[in-house]
Amino acid sequence: MISAMSASRSWRNVLLFLLCVLPQVQCIIDRESIVRQFNLRLNQSHSYSPVQVGNGNFAFGTDITGLQTFVPHNILSSWGWHNSSLPNTPNQTFTTDFTGLDWYTHGRLVNYAQPNPTEKDISQWMIANPHRINLGRIGLWFGGRNVSEKDLMGKMQVLDLWEGVISSSFMLNGMKVEVQTVASPETDTVAVEIVSKLLEKGQLGVFFDFPYASGKNKFDVPFVGVWNATANHSTGLEKSGNGASIRHTLDATSYVTELAWEGSATIDGPMNGTHRYILKPGKDDDTFSFTATFAPKKEATVGSFGNVKARAVDLWHEYWESGAFISLPLANASAKELQRRIVLSQYLLAVNGAGRDPPQESGLVNNGWYGKFHMEMVFWHLTHWTIWNKWSLYDRSIGVFERFLSTSFERAQHQGYLGARFGKMSDPTGRSAPGEINSLLIWQQPHPMYFAEMEYRKFPTEKTLKKWDQVLTAAADFMANYAWFNESTKVYDLGPPMYPVSENTNPNQTINPTFELAYWRFGLDIAEKWQLRQNKSIPLNWHFVKENLAPFPVENDVYVLYDGVKNMWTTPSLSEDHPGLLGVYGWLPPDPRLNLTTFNRTINKVYQSWNFTYSYGWDFPLLAITAGRLGDSERAVNWLLDPDNQFDEVGMPVGGTRVPTPYFPASAGLLLAVGMMAGGWDGLEGPLFPKEWNIEVEGFSKAM
Repeated sequence: MISAMSASRSWRNVLLFLLCVLPQVQCIIDRESIVRQFNLRLNQSHSYSPVQVGNGNFAFGTDITGLQTFVPHNILSSWGWHNSSLPNTPNQTFTTDFTGLDWYTHGRLVNYAQPNPTEKDISQWMIANPHRINLGRIGLWFGGRNVSEKDLMGKMQVLDLWEGVISSSFMLNGMKVEVQTVASPETDTVAVEIVSKLLEKGQLGVFFDFPYASGKNKFDVPFVGVWNATANHSTGLEKSGNGASIRHTLDATSYVTELAWEGSATIDGPMNGTHRYILKPGKDDDTFSFTATFAPKKEATVGSFGNVKARAVDLWHEYWESGAFISLPLANASAKELQRRIVLSQYLLAVNGAGRDPPQESGLVNNGWYGKFHMEMVFWHLTHWTIWNKWSLYDRSIGVFERFLSTSFERAQHQGYLGARFGKMSDPTGRSAPGEINSLLIWQQPHPMYFAEMEYRKFPTEKTLKKWDQVLTAAADFMANYAWFNESTKVYDLGPPMYPVSENTNPNQTINPTFELAYWRFGLDIAEKWQLRQNKSIPLNWHFVKENLAPFPVENDVYVLYDGVKNMWTTPSLSEDHPGLLGVYGWLPPDPRLNLTTFNRTINKVYQSWNFTYSYGWDFPLLAITAGRLGDSERAVNWLLDPDNQFDEVGMPVGGTRVPTPYFPASAGLLLAVGMMAGGWDGLEGPLFPKEWNIEVEGFSKAM
């Protein structure tokens, strides 16, 4: 007998076929069947890459049990941050004691937020604080028995990507255990259902544990927190009927874990000098479900496991059915692997990269750079949402530029500049952590112009103009003021001191880097258009700087990293990092001053000379974007599937030797490159994929 669901799906497939064969009717892609082909199916825990559920602001990483029973994967959130105690050193007890360093900048001393050798303790404190914290650990309790993963038989775990539900099952001592795990779309809640006869025997329950946070490590991977410093923090339990509240206090940071369950159960703890609590279900049923909600303060109840699951399933259906989609020919091995990466990246970025703030490089999997996010990487993290027409997710964090205006005004004013200078390594307060690269990088400055223009192309309204007006004005005021008029050459220079995109040059020698010149002109041009659209006059200095910026640096008929760079193509340190200069064509719309013949020679030189084994993250999507913009779709796909551009079985982008796994700019960059190739660019129609591939696309925006 055919089930109702199977019958419904069969009729849907028939309808899709009929729609596709009718003349002048656009084929609707069967998204569900494609997505579900790539459901994760595992039979063991992954020690580095967890299977996750989450909502963009909150993520729960699991091992093979659907919880964190054997592997202490992390529970991370947008709001969970911690400050260590200030260093108690003579005359250095407050952050106001931090003075940074002065650098000569075009004939004057400019103060930059950089570690000062005479202020080591407070400098390092400001780099490491605040740091993101692991909210806890939730795992199965086996009645006090010592059970390892090796003791489990018949292990199976499936992540249903279409519904955002993890289903895990295994056998222990001949008894089957089934666990379903799902995250709420609205709150920082994980909901769990356990089915097993072991519940009736009192041999199965749930533990909750809480770590301390130290902020000592730049990278906390794969696990976040300190589990053996129990005296440094405290927890307390408050019981109430079919629920309980556990308050966790780490120095000045305090938050609660609200537990609610169905049926009878008891909870006790902390156990034996730890911060572990045990939830023991009653012996009257073989099914037990609960929710755990993490929040800075007590929240209203979120409902039962069933309620949370139903809302989550609805959310994921809406996510997959909205925006753009691409279908690749799965009979082709390369196309199938690319489709796998696309689908898994879409899931993982909705979980890890769609929160209130831009994501850190490792999302909500583990901690990189103390859990902070990087403002220059906002382009790579968020632009794909605009191309894939996922505007509601884009809207969640794009307001970061407006929120950070006050601190950016302060930063510029402190350095003697007009306007707002956006920082780099940031936390939700808008403060940029001290660092030489952090303080001298500039390519984050025109990002608001890119986002504003993409938004205006989609929503050409007065509301859009007003939304971005103050941000663009402040950004352009700084950009025009930052550029320095060179009396000798009669052009405006960018730098020194500065770091370009590649971060691999001597900052005191770096002047007029190719990409930054193009991005500066692009940004000022958009700022001018914004003024005209609002019937406002264009500030003369914006226009004059834009029209008189230094020309692109050229050496031996190819563009180079910056003006005056020596031995670029034979110096390993200069030809093995981000090939940012290629961004002037594809990433950015063509600059009016760009010579395409010279650029083609440049990209061929990059292909011949670059050490791509040292490339990672968004480097390969950038190469694909440039190749795609030049119409070389075969090469574009090859870059996305390059052997040095790995995605593991869970879909996590491998960080490689330079950064830990996952490195999500690789995932977001992949979706950006695919989206641009699918939708095309102004003046170049998509889709742009190998000719023998029979592909379908729908809903993509065109790139500039």
